[in-house]
Amino acid sequence: MLEELVGSLRAEALHGNERRLLVLAGPHEDCLDAVTTVLDAFDPDDAVLVGHRAVDRIERLPPNQVDALLGTTRECVVVDAHEECRPNTIGRVVGAVDGGGLLVLSTPPLDAWPDRRDRFDATLAVPPADRADVTGRFRRRLVSLLRTHEGIAVVDVASETVVRDGLTDPSPAHTEVQPTPPPDHAFPEAAYRSCLTSDQTQTLRVLERLREPGCVTVVETDRGRGKSSAAGLAAGSLAAAGRGVLVTAPTVAGATEVFARARELCQQLDVLADAETTETDLCTTTGGRVYFESPDRAAAFPSDPDAVVVDEAAALPVALLERFLTPTPVVFTTTIHGYEGAGRGFSVRFRDRLADSALDVTECTMETPIRYAATDPIERWAFHALLLDARPAVDQLVADARPDTVSYERPTPAELLDAEHRLRELFGLLVLAHYQTEPDDLARLLDAPNLSVRTLTHGDHVVAVALLAREGGLPRETRQAAYRGERLHGNMLPDLLTGQLRDPEASAPTGWRVMRIATHPAARSRGLGSQLLEEIHAEFDADWFGVAYGATPELIRFWNHNGYRMVHLSTTRNEASGEHSAVMLHPGTAELYDRHTRWFRDRIGGMLADTLSDIDPDVVRSTLGATDAPIALDLTDREWRRIASAAYGPGQFDMHPAPFRHLALTALSDRACDSLSPRQERLLVTRVLQTRSWPAVAAELGFHSPSGCRRALGRALSPLVDRYGTNAAEDERSWYDE
Repeated sequence: MLEELVGSLRAEALHGNERRLLVLAGPHEDCLDAVTTVLDAFDPDDAVLVGHRAVDRIERLPPNQVDALLGTTRECVVVDAHEECRPNTIGRVVGAVDGGGLLVLSTPPLDAWPDRRDRFDATLAVPPADRADVTGRFRRRLVSLLRTHEGIAVVDVASETVVRDGLTDPSPAHTEVQPTPPPDHAFPEAAYRSCLTSDQTQTLRVLERLREPGCVTVVETDRGRGKSSAAGLAAGSLAAAGRGVLVTAPTVAGATEVFARARELCQQLDVLADAETTETDLCTTTGGRVYFESPDRAAAFPSDPDAVVVDEAAALPVALLERFLTPTPVVFTTTIHGYEGAGRGFSVRFRDRLADSALDVTECTMETPIRYAATDPIERWAFHALLLDARPAVDQLVADARPDTVSYERPTPAELLDAEHRLRELFGLLVLAHYQTEPDDLARLLDAPNLSVRTLTHGDHVVAVALLAREGGLPRETRQAAYRGERLHGNMLPDLLTGQLRDPEASAPTGWRVMRIATHPAARSRGLGSQLLEEIHAEFDADWFGVAYGATPELIRFWNHNGYRMVHLSTTRNEASGEHSAVMLHPGTAELYDRHTRWFRDRIGGMLADTLSDIDPDVVRSTLGATDAPIALDLTDREWRRIASAAYGPGQFDMHPAPFRHLALTALSDRACDSLSPRQERLLVTRVLQTRSWPAVAAELGFHSPSGCRRALGRALSPLVDRYGTNAAEDERSWYDE
């Protein structure tokens, strides 16, 4: 029975160059036995099992190593979901099944599956909740789609019954005509001969722009269209011509295809320097090079590359991507729909930055699948099941949204499960606005006991959304363990405040962390995000509200405007985002807010002179402006005389920096102080607070010389002496009034 079904599915998949999905539902051991039967139809070397238990004759990947499949293809991929059904795993593996191949999903009996709890559910059970509090709504939705979507066969292995055969009788696969190199091409003909579709050929021709300074290319495609291969062929072509190409991606594994295609091309051209080449550093006999760096390091353009490839750019924040907008030619490749990122979100959020730049920007798309036919039903199933193609409402439906036209709503997960259009709009807005949104978040939204969703709707359409996580409220034993060094699973802010900031009572009060907040692009800058937060603050009787995010001046100002104040700024950058993490609190009913805003004011000065000495001065300006109150200024008469002398006379900051730092911290944290220009504030930050050298500050802020920078500091101090100075400062100034 099973052998015949697998043979039919395999034959049909090969006939249409499509893929099929086979669900083996039943007891775990029976399903694993059935997997061995399925493998008889495939080359064991071209199959892989993703799961916690091994099966004879097939390579096994633990779920936490499934990234290894990104950029690769197999004839058969088996996902053992008995012990763990993680949406991210499904999202990763589905693209690894080649045309003509089979995706096998081994599950408990489908009727019982939603009510079972597994390892992924354990990650959703955030203390003080336990695994029994997790619901099974995501799997209930998944089961429904498995039972109804085309191209999916379902077998009850216990009764050896074919519940659905999944056969669709597809049309024969269309054979793509081998593309020919375009006339007057600059890249080697071998590169164009390596292209598999006309789309890929046209994209490679556009990527010849990587030879020209000041050019930016954006390649947006669905998964499996060959964008990374095209980028790799372009990188190999440049390296063969003796040029250096810097490649970056959210992970090293994500750039595998780029390096594979570049290496193959250089081998064809007989220019690969084998002795000098590694997996992520390819050298040529012509002096060229293709090398990988993490996103944050790559943004500093190490080794002065001739061109840059940013693969899966949608998985990186816009603030980091902006750092690649330099005269060095760059290509951003990204997936429109798929696990790797939110391509449309990248397009919407990054397009304005590109338009504002003086660079020559070209955009292209690739529509023809390479791994399987465009009619493939499994791609459509994955998009639907994981909401990879979820989009917010079209612009016209919410373009008129204003604070007085929207309604505050509290949709429950059960209601969202029954309202697919609302779920798709809501999740699509999260995907659009946040580069970190992933398939796991869909399951969290539907099943996690500590999460809540709040929205603003215009008509029947979501115009703003916030995803909230309840944290804290933990028993004394757990708090004590956390203070001794144990991690607080799922309680991000209590874990940070307890462990890193050494507050043993931080996890006692209960608060709400804003995990995500997003406003529809067609209705931004109208106060809707602030209105949503105001409604949330009014609804919940919480001890505190908090947020953690990658610090940028714009985001700090947004949260500060909404009553949040800074309590933490990480000392290191996130390797992928390139940003320092900020944590801000909004006061509730607990002393937590008062305690940590005060502690932050006490320590920020020392951090800026040490561990935060290289942070962006505009982030520092916004951070100090987001403290709870101005930092106390208590200077002696002699210290005031030193400052006034530097402001109005021959005094020097270098002789006694400490009082100058106290004054700078007070002025920059005083929201009522508007005496300084942005450049003067940056000067106070970089020289006085971060103690950078005079030559470094002069170069960064555009002064002609260090001496000019010194004089500018005196002019910046003058209005501060006038605003904050004592009688001693006035007496000192009188010496220089003539």
